[in-house]
Amino acid sequence: MSRSDKEKKTSPKNLFATVLTYAAPSSNYRGESEENRTILQKITRGNQEHTVISPESMRNALREILSGWGLPTNRRRLHDQDQLAVEFKEFPDATKYADDFLFGFMVADDKAIKANKGKRAKRDSVLRMNLAVSLTPYSFDATFHQSPLNAGESPWRNSASSALIHREIVDTAYQYPFALAGQDVFQEEQGPVWSRALLKALGQLSNVAGGHARSYYEMAPRSVVARLSANLVAGFDTYGFDAQGGFPELSRVKADDLPGDEIWLGGEVVRKLEKTERERLAAEGVHLHENPQALLEQLGAAAFGGR
Repeated sequence: MSRSDKEKKTSPKNLFATVLTYAAPSSNYRGESEENRTILQKITRGNQEHTVISPESMRNALREILSGWGLPTNRRRLHDQDQLAVEFKEFPDATKYADDFLFGFMVADDKAIKANKGKRAKRDSVLRMNLAVSLTPYSFDATFHQSPLNAGESPWRNSASSALIHREIVDTAYQYPFALAGQDVFQEEQGPVWSRALLKALGQLSNVAGGHARSYYEMAPRSVVARLSANLVAGFDTYGFDAQGGFPELSRVKADDLPGDEIWLGGEVVRKLEKTERERLAAEGVHLHENPQALLEQLGAAAFGGR
C-alpha cells in the first residue's frame, strides 16, 4: 500500500483557522479613484466602516509564492497587457497543477471544452477564504502626494500638469479565516503535499495587493487560532480577534464545548497568555506554538501527513 493510500484511510479531518496580521500603515486594496483620490474598499461592521482586502488578492499572492517554490502552476499573471490579464499553460488539470487543485477553475469557452473532452471544465477551490477585515475601524485618515509633471525632453508625458494625489490610508492589523476540507485534500495523489506547501505559504504571505497598491504590507500571521476536527464548521467566531489581538473565545476551550485537543494556537496569542491560562489550555490538550510559522507546518503534518 502506497503512502497516499494509507493517508486516505486515516479519516481526514477538516481544518479551520483565523489569521491575525501585524498592524502597519497601508493604502492596500484600493477601489476606483475619484478626482485623484484613491478610495480604500470598506464594509460596515457593527455600524462602523472597516477596510477590507479580498480573498482573491491573497489567493493570487499564494499562487505566486507556490510557483516561486517550484510547485507546478498552470496560471501566471501577465504584466504587459493594457488590462488585468493571466495566461494558462494548458487546459486546467487538478492532477497536474497545484494551483488548479488548490484554487479551482472555471472554463466557459465552449470551443476549448469540446477540444478537451473528458477533462473537467470547472472545479471548486480546495482552499476556502473570506475577506480580510481591519481590526480597527477606518478613521478617515488620508495623505497627499505630489505627482510631478513629466517635462523637459522626456519622451513621454502622462498629463499636461502636475497632480495632487489624495490617498486614503489606514494603520491597522487584519484578520481573515480560511478552511480546508480533508476529503477535498485527499482527492488527488499530490493533494496532501500541495496542501502542506499551501499552509507554509500562508505562514509567509506577502505581496498581497489590489488596485495596483505599492505598499509593503505583510499578511503573514502574527497569531493563528485553528481547529482540526471532524466537524463541518469551525464552531468559533472566525473573526474573533479583539482590538488588542486577544481571542476571547479561548475561554470556551473545555471538555463540554471546544475540545482542547482539536485547538491549535500559534504566535503572539500564545506568547501573551497569562501563566495560569497557558497551563489550563495545555492541560486541556491545546497545541501551543509561540511561532506561527512553526504552528502551520506542524498543523499541515498533523492534518495531511508528512513532516
